[in-house]
Amino acid sequence: MAEVIWAEPALQELDAIAEYIALDNPAAASALVMAVFDNTKRLENFSQSGRLPPELPDSVYREVVIPPCRIFYRDDDQRVFILYVMRQERQLRAYMLGNS
Repeated sequence: MAEVIWAEPALQELDAIAEYIALDNPAAASALVMAVFDNTKRLENFSQSGRLPPELPDSVYREVVIPPCRIFYRDDDQRVFILYVMRQERQLRAYMLGNS
């Protein structure tokens, strides 16, 4: 079983997305955050279950998609690092994932 570790930038981006949604629909924002955490929890047991990002087919990164979010992570044998969260409609740039 792997430990899921959230990087601070990923938490900040998720918070920003939820805050924006909450302007119109606080319940939907709360539901989104719960869905993201529920769906990323499965990575503890199935760390390879995320897909390879289409923009980065040969990378060490994987992603979980929970509309309207894409959650990017990488893993080793014992840990899953959630590195970045972004809205689906944004275009991924390599610098967004940093040198993690």
